[in-house]
Amino acid sequence: MNKIELLAPAGSLEKLKMAIEYGADAVYLGGEAYGLRAGAENFAPGEMEEGVEYAHSRGKKVYLTMNIIPHNEDIEGMAEYVKVVTKIGVDAILVSDPGVYSIVREASPDMEIHLSTQANNTNWKSAEFWYRHGVKRIVLARELSLKEIEEIRERAPKDLEFEVFVHGAMCISYSGRCLLSSYMAGRDANRGECAHPCRWKYYLVEEKRPGEYMPVYENERGTFIFNSRDLCMIEHIPELINTGVSSLKIEGRMKSSFYVATVVKAYRDAIDAYYSDPEGYRFNPKWLEEISKVSHREFTTGFYFNKPTEKDQIYNTSSYIRGYDFVGIVMEYDSKTGIATVEQRNRMFLGDEIEVVRPKGDFFIQKIESMKNSDGESIDVAPHPQMTVYMPMEKPVEKFTMLRRKAGGDQ
Repeated sequence: MNKIELLAPAGSLEKLKMAIEYGADAVYLGGEAYGLRAGAENFAPGEMEEGVEYAHSRGKKVYLTMNIIPHNEDIEGMAEYVKVVTKIGVDAILVSDPGVYSIVREASPDMEIHLSTQANNTNWKSAEFWYRHGVKRIVLARELSLKEIEEIRERAPKDLEFEVFVHGAMCISYSGRCLLSSYMAGRDANRGECAHPCRWKYYLVEEKRPGEYMPVYENERGTFIFNSRDLCMIEHIPELINTGVSSLKIEGRMKSSFYVATVVKAYRDAIDAYYSDPEGYRFNPKWLEEISKVSHREFTTGFYFNKPTEKDQIYNTSSYIRGYDFVGIVMEYDSKTGIATVEQRNRMFLGDEIEVVRPKGDFFIQKIESMKNSDGESIDVAPHPQMTVYMPMEKPVEKFTMLRRKAGGDQ
């Protein structure tokens, strides 16, 4: 049985490493141009080379996004860029535009090409068309049901791969092809600059009463009429695998390392549990609990089981639910002394109860009994961003182990 791929977002080199260490089979990232996340840190050629080497040395793959809808000026220099990333060794390039596809094919004839969700592939005939033109994998539109995906898989060429989103933010417009950001903020979502106006609060104006703004409200706090819940399919791993798709994709190149690692680990554990015993597989509620410990909106299953209704929108806020803070990451661990070298990510205090999350296995809980700074001095608080802290661990840990604390723990 070929195991389904778990594909994770890598908005930076650290996020790439965290995704891989916490169980991703492959990552997708953007360079400094041509991707749809201009606000992410993204990868300069040197960083991309380091990331590819890190992934390949661990048997993992790296896919590069070039899925903008380009204007004329975007074409300039694109072929040269493709040649650079081909030399670096990315495993595939994601495109959504026929022009970009032709440039990639001409500049790098042997490069594997994946069709982005931005291309809005919603039927088997379209999939067949792209396959005839040399596309290896299609990222299906989010607006498909499990039944439709099964039919596409059944009727499409057998060696054509399919990838589907299983977790993360949902766009209000068809597979992300949205003009709202361009209209409202002058920032083209189809060229990587989305301002997310679908998350804003809106009011109505009656045409004969200009300047009189009437709230469209669900309650006294107002409404956010375009604001979708976040996709979450952690409870439906068997159904996803049984569609026959090749890859399960997590959204979130703009998210934190803490988010990426936590979500990847939960899906990794669920996928592995299914393959170890498909007949006896049972969903473990702890996987959903873990995902719920990172910043998120309320969850939905999107279009997978039926078309979304008003219950899949969030009308009273665009804020995230945040129950835990990411306070530190282990950079080194001395097994003889039990002392971990920790890089601070949020303020930590002596006496804090923290959860210690390792790349493999369950987390454990302990109190911070002592902390020392880089001068070896005992401290009561680690207040400075990314300062180095030394602290004892009650159990062995490894590099990239995360320390988290219930939100509101600052003293």
